[in-house]
Amino acid sequence: MKLVTIDSFPGKEYEVLGAVKGTIVHSKNFGRDFMAGLKTLVGGEIAGYTEMLNEARQIATKRMVDEAEALGADAVIGLTYGSSAVMQGAAEVIAYGTAIKFTN
Repeated sequence: MKLVTIDSFPGKEYEVLGAVKGTIVHSKNFGRDFMAGLKTLVGGEIAGYTEMLNEARQIATKRMVDEAEALGADAVIGLTYGSSAVMQGAAEVIAYGTAIKFTN
């Protein structure tokens, strides 16, 4: 499955199958959340949250790809990620784009 952030696929003819998305609400465990809280006192990257968001993006992307494959897609164009805090220590991550099928 090809995933691109551009809004078209140069050099290819394709049929638009529709919008696809994958979402997840991911949280940290208490121990890591506590350690992240301590890190805010001294500053710097909070590696535990970076790992959490990277994992959440991977899961959201996989769910989006699964949805695109179910439509028979060859690629997803216009890939975009979004995130928002749902509650303290938990974030929603969404991956979305347009599923396409190559015709040539």
